[in-house]
This record gives sequence, structure tokens and C-alpha cells, in this order.
Amino acid sequence: MSGRDRDRLKVLHEVRRRHITQQQAGAELGISSRWVRALLKRMKFEGDRAVVHRLRGRPSNRKLPAWMKQRALMLFRQHKQAKQWHDYGPTLAAEELVSEHGLKVGKETLRKWLTEAGLWKVRRARVERVHSWRARRARWGELLQWDTSEHDWLEGRSREALYLIAMIDDASSRALARFVRHDSTEENLRLLRSYLEKYGRPLAFYTDKASLFQTAPKAAHHRDAPGAQPTQIGRALAELNIEWIAAHSPQAKGRIERFFGTAQDRLVKGLRKVRAHTVEEANAYLEKIYLPMWNQRFICEPRQAGDAHRALDTKTDLDSVLSRVEPRTLAQDYTVRWQAGVYQIHRPDISGGMRGARVAIEQRLDGSVWMRWQKRRIPLERCLAPSPKNYQVVPLALPLPAKAKCSAEERAQRHMEAQRRSAAIFQSLPSRPLWQILRDPSS
Repeated sequence: MSGRDRDRLKVLHEVRRRHITQQQAGAELGISSRWVRALLKRMKFEGDRAVVHRLRGRPSNRKLPAWMKQRALMLFRQHKQAKQWHDYGPTLAAEELVSEHGLKVGKETLRKWLTEAGLWKVRRARVERVHSWRARRARWGELLQWDTSEHDWLEGRSREALYLIAMIDDASSRALARFVRHDSTEENLRLLRSYLEKYGRPLAFYTDKASLFQTAPKAAHHRDAPGAQPTQIGRALAELNIEWIAAHSPQAKGRIERFFGTAQDRLVKGLRKVRAHTVEEANAYLEKIYLPMWNQRFICEPRQAGDAHRALDTKTDLDSVLSRVEPRTLAQDYTVRWQAGVYQIHRPDISGGMRGARVAIEQRLDGSVWMRWQKRRIPLERCLAPSPKNYQVVPLALPLPAKAKCSAEERAQRHMEAQRRSAAIFQSLPSRPLWQILRDPSS
């Protein structure tokens, strides 16, 4: 008999002795007076044992059958040996048992079964550093967390590395993500364009202090010091009138970090299940299966109704805003140098005051190059390099003919002939010295 049963028995004895009424006993025990009369009636036939619950020691009516436990453990062992569920936990394994095999087993029940069978080890909770808690934003679109995760998403099925760029709403946890081959400015701008076209302009973005979002000034040690030049993404956000907020620690943007933690578990196993090998297949699974599942199961209702997103202005040119922009000087022949190439302005677009002016060159996401000058956007055309002419290559010196081999007799005969020619030359010279001949040429 438990302590609760002994306390109940004491109150029932007080009722039998007429020390308290049945209504007072029901109020003290938290039951109705009718149930008090039923317990007093049982005590007449069963004694003090009547207060003990009659199902004690008997299996619960809601207990799952033994065959279901055996089948769940058998399936878990089979998938684990086949290297399919070797890294599955009880939560994801319970979902797979329901979706694939029709076994409706709770995650905690399966955790208990796996622990008893030695297939799962209970992990102790890590003691982490305590950080101050920040409440969610009130409305959808007030603040979005933006980050990139580098992970072996395809588990070695592809030689190229993949990066997951994601944005998650702080108020509702609604997410948008995409796999890319490089964590570059262009790929981040493409994801930003997708979000802007789908939902509109949010009030602020919350990111880390990576070089994609902030550059440190050369003359200051602190990254928040004045004088830091904006990056291409920072310039684009400023032109769109979107605030940028820097996080000082990974814990500050914990919502996007937890999104990546879940993706590195569930998304990796989903890509393994569909056998994705390329970035196109990974993005197809991400957009059609994983993100709809996330936005259906893991989002929450914001504290305030409404949408904080702002519509894009009809005059806003996203192709121009979401591009790489750098300053250049226009040459006297209306050309400008960009990325080891020379670009020319079309003749109809030329106007006075352009030569020698300071302009801004923008390279758009589609690869085209444009020029900003006095609130104008002017397309540029790359000048073709001069084709090399077919010059005839003339050697600097003619090759000498190869010397023919001769015998010893021929060499002796050539030597004697050379001596005779030398003797004839000396005999033809005048008898007097050359200085006398030059002094008196008449003689």
C-alpha cells in the first residue's frame, strides 16, 4: 500500500467514525461524494484493501502487444546491419516505422525498447554555458537569421563539396535554403533574390561577422569601428533599406544553428534515402520534401498577427541591386577595364561629360556587365581582342651545312694547297715597305 492509499484510508476511517461528512472527505481527497460512498461500501466487504486500485499488478489496457515490440526491434536491427539506420535515433526511427512499416510506436516507447535491448545508449545532457535568453520577434518578417553550413551532405557520394545557405524567420521559424557549390557572394545574393521575390523585404537580417557581410577597417582593431567599407551584400541591403545586425557569438543566432543541427541529421539521411549524388538532386529533395516538411511541422505562430514584410518598389531593379559593384574611371575612348577585359559603351548611349568620369561597374548574376552613371544603367559590350596575324618566322642565322668527312690524304693535299696560295700572295707584294710607298707614291 502506497502513502497515497494510506492517506485515503485514514480519511475514509474518519468518515465511518462520523468525524467528518462525505462531502468534506471528497473535498479533501479530490473526489466526488458519490465515489466516497462507493469506497465505503467496498470497505465493508474487502476491508482496507478496497482503497488499492484494482488494476495494480495487471498489465495496462493500453500496453502494446509483444509481437509489435519484437517486430520493431527486428526491423531496427536489420536496417542497422544494412547501414541504413546505423545513425538513426529513437525519434527518427519511430517516424520511419510508422511511414514505411505501419508500426505506430511512440518515440519514448521505442527508446525504452532499444535501451533494454542494448541497441541505444542513454546520453547524458551536456552542461553548456548559460547565455541570456532572448524572446522571439513579435511578427513574421521582422528579423531573419542568415548563415551557411559546411558539411558532408552527400556522405562521399560526390567529389564536390556542398554548402547549405539558409534563412530562418525569428518569429515563426519558417525557413528557406539552397545547396550551392561555393559559399560566395553571388550564391548568397541568389538566395536573397529568391526570398525577396517570394515574400518581400524583411525589416532586418541577423548574420555573423563573416567577410561576406562585413569588412574590417585597416586602421582599427575592432570590427565595429567606424570606417569599415560595406561589402557587396551590405551595399545591396542598404539599397533595399533592410537593416543588417551582426551577431557577436554563435549562440546569439542559435535558431539558425539549431536548424543546421537538425538538417545535418534529418536532411543527410533523407538525401541518403533518395540516393542524391549531385547538387541538382539535393536541391530537388530540399525544395520538394524537406522544406515543406519543416515549414509544416516545426514552425510556430508569431505572438502578433500580420506580416512585417514590405513590398518591392516597382522602380527597384533587382538585377542592378543584387550585383557586384566596383568604381572605375571611364577612359577617353569611352572604354573601361573590368576583370582583365576592356568594355565599350554603345555609341547611342554616349553623352557629354562621360570621358574621364568616375563611374560604377556592376557585374550582374547573369554575367552581363553594366555601368552606373548619373542614375543611369548603361549596358557594356566587351571588346574583342585583336586576332594574331600569320607572320613568317625567319631564323636569325642560317644553319651551317654539315661538314663532310675526309680522309688523311685529302687533308694533307688541302694543307699543301693552302701553303701554295699563301706563298703566291707574299710574292705578289712589293719589295719596299708600305710606309715608303705611301710617302713617295710616284716612285
